[in-house]
Amino acid sequence: MNIEIRTRTEKDLLGFKEIPVQCYYGVQTLRAIENFDLSAYKLSDFSVFIQALAMVKLACAEANFKLKRLEENKYNAIQFSCLQLINGSYHNQFPIDMIQGGAGTSTNMNANEVIANIGLEFLGHQKGEYQYLHPNNDINMSQSTNDVYPTAIKIGLLFAIKQLNKPFENLINSLFNKAHEFKDVVKMGRTQLQDAVPMTLGQEFNAFAHTLQSDLQKLNNIMPDALSVVNLGGTAIGTGINTEVDYRIKAIHALSKLVNREISSSPDLIEATSDMGDFVLLSSFLKRTATKLSKISNDLRLLSSGPRTGLSEIKLEARQPGSSIMPGKVNPVIPEAMNLACYQIIANDLAITLAAEGGQLQLNAFEPLIAFKLFESIELLGKAMQMFDIKCIQNIEANTEHCRHLVENSIGIITVLNPYLGYETTTRIAKKANETGESVLALIQEEGLLSDDLLAMVLSIQNMVQPNQLSA
Repeated sequence: MNIEIRTRTEKDLLGFKEIPVQCYYGVQTLRAIENFDLSAYKLSDFSVFIQALAMVKLACAEANFKLKRLEENKYNAIQFSCLQLINGSYHNQFPIDMIQGGAGTSTNMNANEVIANIGLEFLGHQKGEYQYLHPNNDINMSQSTNDVYPTAIKIGLLFAIKQLNKPFENLINSLFNKAHEFKDVVKMGRTQLQDAVPMTLGQEFNAFAHTLQSDLQKLNNIMPDALSVVNLGGTAIGTGINTEVDYRIKAIHALSKLVNREISSSPDLIEATSDMGDFVLLSSFLKRTATKLSKISNDLRLLSSGPRTGLSEIKLEARQPGSSIMPGKVNPVIPEAMNLACYQIIANDLAITLAAEGGQLQLNAFEPLIAFKLFESIELLGKAMQMFDIKCIQNIEANTEHCRHLVENSIGIITVLNPYLGYETTTRIAKKANETGESVLALIQEEGLLSDDLLAMVLSIQNMVQPNQLSA
């Protein structure tokens, strides 16, 4: 059965195209759909980016209206359209691939066409009747992809990193809670996978929490200010061609109100149009956090290894059977998945770095990849932290007695006794313990090197895991 698809005809530089009548995008968007089918991610997958595009378009329209370049009825239509997008409607009308040639022109035109066609219906006209509200002449007035696109990326990223706060904070709080829960669980610290000196499991988890807390603070203290400096008003290459003198000031002011944050204009719009430094900086922050989370995941997998032939100092919640052949095997699948997410974010940083370096002269044509990978990394990081928190960290248990047993039978515990026995004696005891298999404590007691009371005081948790409270 053939179903007839009703279309409207639109034209551009290259000729005519038939657009399904229900679509709010137009001919240039359709060409992008046909040209770029590269990734599983579409512009519609990143709502904050679409909302940011709409805010930029609305700010530009307001500036043009105040400068009497845009008629009131057209401004009202653009305002209505942009508010629809800002409020989450019509996002399915952004079907183009995030990986696209043209330095973002397809994304900009997708927004221009959707805003125009929503506005046309608001004015009582049909989609495609651009003589009444034109995607280029009206929606894109005083603009270029080269200033709209990077500005919208920055605004979208401001929203995106703000959404990271909750999963970040929840994970940090869960780690601090575990640190408190495990504060009296003495265990062996390790360096280079060898026994080092005693510590508590609480101290280990406290370090996890603090290292992530440092990243969150830096992300919130540095990146919002960097992303709030934009090149809007620079148009094609930063010279501001086709704009009026006061346009940039008015557009930036309007955008600040929409974003509810002070947005400022770059002191050098030519530099800002071609430079990707702020995006590289953000990517480095995301990589830094991913690197730390992956290291924490590695530690948890080691600490939970076993259950009988590994370290087995902690127990992770069993999430699923671990083998199709080995009965009873349970794998640390959540930390493993965290590792994989982190590797992707680290790989994205390399893609962003290469794209930023690859720009030439007054424009970077690879900005679409930078935008895609930054939004992807932020989304992936947020989801991964939420998974890690709920499905792993909150349910970790300590194998307290096993941890204590490992400490008491470790050669490394001899370090605690250095101030009382001297390096030569403790070295001799450590060597003998290695050769005979006897414990360090048993050898000290056999030789009568320390009284039982002093030995008990030296080996108390307080004196093993912090600066010594006793006099040697």
